[in-house]
Amino acid sequence: VNISSMLALPLTMPQVDPSMGSLSFCVFAGEGKNVGCGSGSNRLRDVGTFCTISLDQEEVFRTKVYEKSLSPFYGEDFYFEIPRPFQCLSFHVYAKSVFQREQPVGKVSIRKDDLCKYSGKEHWFALQPVDPNSEVQGKVHLEMKLNELITDNGPVSPRLQVRIIECQGLPLISGQNCDSFATVTLIGPARSDQRKTKVKKKTSDPHFEETFYFEVSRSSSNAKKSHFQVEDEDIEKLEIKVELWNNGNLAQDVFLGETRVSLKVLRNDVVHKAWYLLQPRGNGTKPKPDDLGSLRLNVTYTEDNVLPSSCYFPLRNLLLKSPDVQPISASAAHILGDVCRDRSEASLPVVRLLLHHNRLLPFLTSIAALELDNTQEANTIFRGNSLATRCIDDMMKMVGRNYLTVTLKPVLDEICESNKTCEIDPVKLKEGDNVEVNKENLQVYVQKVFSSITQSSASCPPLMCDVFRALRQLASDRFPGDPHVQYSAVSSFVFLRFFAVAVLSPHTFQLRPHHPDPDVSRTLTLISKTIQTLGSWSSLSKSKLSFNTADTESTPVRYEVKTVCLSACLSVCREVHKRAQGKKRLGKKNFKKRWLRVTNRELSYHKHKGKDALCVIPVKNILGVEKLDENTFNRKNMFQVLLSERPLYVQAGNCVEASEWIEVLSQVSRCNPGRLSNFHPSAYVTGMWLCCKETTENLPGCRPCTTSTLANIQPEIDCDRETERIFSLFSASLPRLQKMEDACASMSVYLGQQKEQEEYSAFIIQDPKETFLKLTFTKLSISRVKLSDELFVLPLFVCVSENPIVGKTS
Repeated sequence: VNISSMLALPLTMPQVDPSMGSLSFCVFAGEGKNVGCGSGSNRLRDVGTFCTISLDQEEVFRTKVYEKSLSPFYGEDFYFEIPRPFQCLSFHVYAKSVFQREQPVGKVSIRKDDLCKYSGKEHWFALQPVDPNSEVQGKVHLEMKLNELITDNGPVSPRLQVRIIECQGLPLISGQNCDSFATVTLIGPARSDQRKTKVKKKTSDPHFEETFYFEVSRSSSNAKKSHFQVEDEDIEKLEIKVELWNNGNLAQDVFLGETRVSLKVLRNDVVHKAWYLLQPRGNGTKPKPDDLGSLRLNVTYTEDNVLPSSCYFPLRNLLLKSPDVQPISASAAHILGDVCRDRSEASLPVVRLLLHHNRLLPFLTSIAALELDNTQEANTIFRGNSLATRCIDDMMKMVGRNYLTVTLKPVLDEICESNKTCEIDPVKLKEGDNVEVNKENLQVYVQKVFSSITQSSASCPPLMCDVFRALRQLASDRFPGDPHVQYSAVSSFVFLRFFAVAVLSPHTFQLRPHHPDPDVSRTLTLISKTIQTLGSWSSLSKSKLSFNTADTESTPVRYEVKTVCLSACLSVCREVHKRAQGKKRLGKKNFKKRWLRVTNRELSYHKHKGKDALCVIPVKNILGVEKLDENTFNRKNMFQVLLSERPLYVQAGNCVEASEWIEVLSQVSRCNPGRLSNFHPSAYVTGMWLCCKETTENLPGCRPCTTSTLANIQPEIDCDRETERIFSLFSASLPRLQKMEDACASMSVYLGQQKEQEEYSAFIIQDPKETFLKLTFTKLSISRVKLSDELFVLPLFVCVSENPIVGKTS
């Protein structure tokens, strides 16, 4: 997701809007230690605790409740793309009592600028008290000017002009946009002059456009001077304080944040205009809080600064030609896998880029053939951690997510909810366990999982079918004397690297919402090991299961599923706010809290989870899914499901959930006939469309619908972002690129027996001349991107530098 990043600058410095970028998080909420001890000993021993993750004040994820422990182990990870600007990533620990009341225990708040310090490593963070005055977000746009005013009596009087223009990104109050107003105060040693703006209703981005004037007095020693100078006033002790508030009407006003600007930044008749991040109230030293315990976190934060698409054209074009290069080891994509020390970092962006351009299948076929050429025994086929296995793994995880859902989710839900004991290790048996009963439970579970897998061929995504068929053919050609190797080549991926891994960690593949408890985790481990054994050719060679399993996964059944949108049945359920359809007036009562559920066949909403559907909408009737303008109902995180009769308006719980709903609904409906090409970004109320002001209700939309391709993939792929990641990997690996180039040069010049050097042994060089040529092109393409980056940065330096010729700032 491309967003405009925000820099958390010092208090008195203006806010700068940098270039477009892409941000993502992978957060592991590990465990707490001595949680809440200092605020009342043992008060949490009898209640449960849970942890939430928030972007500023907007909660985007919460763990399950961990019962009755001062040192809970949450053990949950959460990956998400960041859909909007933010200032802080916050983790709040809450206590949940028997009456279901949630009370904050403490928090960990990490500013955006500090995330790079902690990214990729585990850290223990001390919990800080939760203070409402410190829970702030957003920024304010100010314009200030200090000028001279000639009065009727003649003398010059200085005057301060403060214009508050707008605010952006104010928090939600009780899930709704706030009714905000601002106070502007001139503070000095013996004065405090305050002004107040009008209240702006139901918006998180209020436009005030109000100007206030303050008289600034001079010291008495300078009263007789004919011309006022800023330096004559003791402005070191004067500052402007801007506070943002939510109007509480009959209740108390809620503090939203403040910023302070010292007048020493001003000069006579010079306009000072800048953005300022809102800060917590007060900058004084706070007393040391009680020991609230600590929280162990592992945060991986990725920020990509993406240049315009034209800057990446040479490098992207070189990568897309990789499948056609002979030998494949000389291609740019394979070279990247050779020079990167971590192949997992290199494989994913390459797979995503080639997949988007329909170039992945020939590339996977070529690198799989290269690995088979270096495989000496059939029983070790595709067992290593090579570029080929990594790329095929990434491909299966990308295109097979919903395939896993339809195949494994029903049986995994049954296993986790029934929680039958399956322990068969005598050492780990608990008192009262019956090993024969446990063995029978395990056998039943394994049979259900294995049957689900072997009967799932019709749901296997087309690309996976094509890759498996290619692997069968390659394995047969490499080991013509072994009639079974074609099946082990497929089962080594399907069972060992796909289904068995998903059974072992269902939460990682979104098959379960949380980590399983220890007993269920042990059951899943036993099932996973059994599936791995059944999936290996050594166990299946004496049974007919061998042929059925491999063959159903690799036969060309893709033509049976090309007419449906997704080849797998998904089920997504969450609580949302739905606007009653057909309402003509705006109003809070028109929105109802509902439980929304979508599968690949229908979209339904329910009054509560588990209740009968109040309305069922066939997926085939969905004509589009688009965001809804915030100003339509003065609510954030809204989207609309476009239908032939009238749209369905839905408000998600937070910005991450809204993006996920739009993605899922767009995926299940993207192949529907009659999808709209245009839509209205706002609603039809009070007799007209709020966006284009047209009065005809069935008028075609005024804005083009979001374009989507019919690719057999779940996520939309930003090719510029993936190419930027590849460029970054190449840039970090320039020393190894040079070593590989030296190795090619040495092999090309000296044709005798090569003395193998340790630094060259990690490279696969089949054709030194061709590899050297592609290395040269690769380095030139990298240089082209670097030059483009420097050219985009250069004007920023020019505009703030002093012109040596005219002696002025240009």
